Amino acid sequence: MTDALAGWSDFNVAMAGANAALAGLVIVAASVNIDKIIRAGTLTARLGAAIASLVLALVASAVGLIPELDLTWYGIVVIIGALTAGAFQLHATRTIASDPTPEQRARFAKSMLGWLPVAAYIAAGVALVLGSSSGLVLTAAGSLLAVIAAIVVSWVVLVEVLR
Repeated sequence: MTDALAGWSDFNVAMAGANAALAGLVIVAASVNIDKIIRAGTLTARLGAAIASLVLALVASAVGLIPELDLTWYGIVVIIGALTAGAFQLHATRTIASDPTPEQRARFAKSMLGWLPVAAYIAAGVALVLGSSSGLVLTAAGSLLAVIAAIVVSWVVLVEVLR
C-alpha cells in the first residue's frame, strides 16, 4: 500500500468491518419479511441497491488495505465497483419511476439517496486514476454515504412492509 493509503488503514479496517456487519444485518432483517418485500417491486429494488452500495464500501475498504497497492489501480477498482453498484441503483431508479401507484410520491428523492455513494465513489476513482490523493477523501465520503443511505433505505423498507 502506498504511503497515502497507509494513512487510511485504520479507517479502512473499521469501515470494512462495519460495512460487512451492516450488509449482513440488512439481509437478515429483510429475510424476516421477504415475502412482503418481494411483492413490492420498488422495495426489492431499493433494498438491492442499498446492499450493493454497502458491498461497494466493503470492497473499496478491503482493497485499500492491500499491500503495495498503487493509487491508480485502487482508483480503477473503485470505478469498477461504483459502476457495478450504479447498475443496481439504475434498476432501482427505473423501478421507482415506472411504479404507477399513488403511494410512490417523492420518486426523485427516493432515487437520489442511493446515487450519492455511487457518485462519490466514481469521483474518488477518477481522482485516484488522475493521481490525486484527494480521491482517498472521496472514497471515505462514499463509504460513509453508503452506510447512511443503506440505513435510511432499510428503515423505510421495513416500515413500509409493516404498514
